[in-house]
Amino acid sequence: MNFALILFVLLLVSGVLWGIDHFVASKRRSIGSKTPWWVEYGASFFPVILVVFCLRSFVVEPFKIPSGSMIPTLLVGDFILVNKWTYGIRLPVINKKIIDVNQPQRGDVMVFRFPADPSLDYIKRVVGLPGDKVEYVDKKLTINGVEMVQSPAGDYLHPDRLYYSPSFTEKLGKVEHRIIVENDAPAGVSQITRYPFRENCTYTTRGFTCTVPAGHYFMMGDNRDGSFDSRGWGFVPEQNIVGKAFFIWFNFSDLQRIGSFH
Repeated sequence: MNFALILFVLLLVSGVLWGIDHFVASKRRSIGSKTPWWVEYGASFFPVILVVFCLRSFVVEPFKIPSGSMIPTLLVGDFILVNKWTYGIRLPVINKKIIDVNQPQRGDVMVFRFPADPSLDYIKRVVGLPGDKVEYVDKKLTINGVEMVQSPAGDYLHPDRLYYSPSFTEKLGKVEHRIIVENDAPAGVSQITRYPFRENCTYTTRGFTCTVPAGHYFMMGDNRDGSFDSRGWGFVPEQNIVGKAFFIWFNFSDLQRIGSFH
């Protein structure tokens, strides 16, 4: 469901009703006469919808984490806020950038429209920038020939399943974060789709090597063996970017999660 489009339609409808009431109907009504209910409701909802639409389109948008692909950074059920302007000001609904601000950096946690189905929003970490050579062989990440060092960070307890996974700290650019790597999971990519610029990637039983095309980004989940990401479905075009995740504002199952991610 395209909530932005629904909100835009509601804004148009309520705005038209407000305009009719403000510029036409109110001048024709006799003093003391009752305002039609459809005009009253439309006019009263318009400023509220306008504020929500502007905030959600240009400032910040809430999202709920639906899967465990970003464990241990983000958990299922986390409600997060996404900065909508840090990567540029975009027109609502069509998502066309009109003002350039910043570019995504390695290590950013980014929300984007899934390339294979733009009606779906995905969240992953930026690993590869345009022109980067990204390798993930034997579960070791290398970018432009430099291996990203993984330092042991103890075992991570999955609270919903009560089992442990090995976790590590990894640094991408200026961002240090934790990842999960399962020792018994296959090193190769198990699910590979046909995607644009597929010829930029080479797969083996030990992993893959990809060169990120211009205007695209390579995304991976922090739960390295539990994430369906750019390794399997390809690159994220710049026009699919939604914004940068920066804050957990609620989690019904664990209130201590609030503010634990930035």
